[in-house]
Amino acid sequence: MSRLVSLLDKLSAPAELTIPQADGSVRCIACGHRCLIRPKRRGICQVRFHDGQGVRLPWGYISALNADPIEKKPFYHFLPGAIALTFGMLGCDFHCGYCQNWLTSQAGRDPACEEAAFFVQKISPEQIVEVARRSGAQVIASSYNEPLITSEWAAAVFKLANQAGIKCVFVSNGNATPEVLEYLRPILSGMKIDLKSMQDKNYRQLGGVLKNVLDTIKRVHEMGLWLEVVTLVVPGFNDSTEELWEAARYLASVSPNLPWHVTAFHSDYHMQENPNTPSKTLLRAAEIGREAGLNYVYAGNLPGRVDEYETTYCSKCHLQLVQRTGYLIRAMQVTRAGNCPQCGEGVAGVWA
Repeated sequence: MSRLVSLLDKLSAPAELTIPQADGSVRCIACGHRCLIRPKRRGICQVRFHDGQGVRLPWGYISALNADPIEKKPFYHFLPGAIALTFGMLGCDFHCGYCQNWLTSQAGRDPACEEAAFFVQKISPEQIVEVARRSGAQVIASSYNEPLITSEWAAAVFKLANQAGIKCVFVSNGNATPEVLEYLRPILSGMKIDLKSMQDKNYRQLGGVLKNVLDTIKRVHEMGLWLEVVTLVVPGFNDSTEELWEAARYLASVSPNLPWHVTAFHSDYHMQENPNTPSKTLLRAAEIGREAGLNYVYAGNLPGRVDEYETTYCSKCHLQLVQRTGYLIRAMQVTRAGNCPQCGEGVAGVWA
């Protein structure tokens, strides 16, 4: 056992999102893999493990804690301009070759991530909420690694945050189960979900299943949680016009009011051979989104180079409602009730 894994196993607690089996194994229902974890074995995420008594999950630490603009998550229709205190842990149920947070997300899986042990800081839910209050955060976000695999820890933080009047969100890959979404529903206000591809073979390469993510997108919307979807457009992987059309049509079929962010890839981790995404590819993807019937389409990671696709427009009269450059809001006209001030049209989102 590595030094990192030994450290993390000590910072753990009994998991709730489990179904004990008659033979002593435990079915984990925190993510769509639904791992059957036998005594002394680990789940695919590598951080939920069976200690012989039951499954344990990460608890009582963070690997990162930052106060960011909520637009960085990205959320464009959830309290624009708000500060989101964002915390992360270690581990992931996917193994994306282009992961930008690979040092923390692949900890426990990739030996090159052993130095992630230096990022581990012990902390309590009460301390996280207190930091949020001191920083003026209106939102607490679980991000940086995959939050679904540490849902019970997030729930402990979010319950206290809700009591303090702070809204809570997940920044997730969407590989959820109905059970984990119901578990989080009372304390979660929103989710950002990655739609990484519309080809199942691509998802298998990343360690997931396309259907799980599509089902989660639909279920989260039907549950009434605020949802925004991000597609990292990777040249040679998911940037064909046909695939972008398929993604846009699916999202429009769930709701034309789902914000879709198409963002730029840069080579990282194990995907160094693919070129960085040019602005013209993002503009093509954004135009496809609009043509497919989505009311709110955004192009990200290339501020000032994506024309009007950083700005929120009224879907009826096309008034500029929220003007942005990168994460900076330059002007906002949406009323507190969430309407366009010119024509009165409702603007989907959480505004007050």
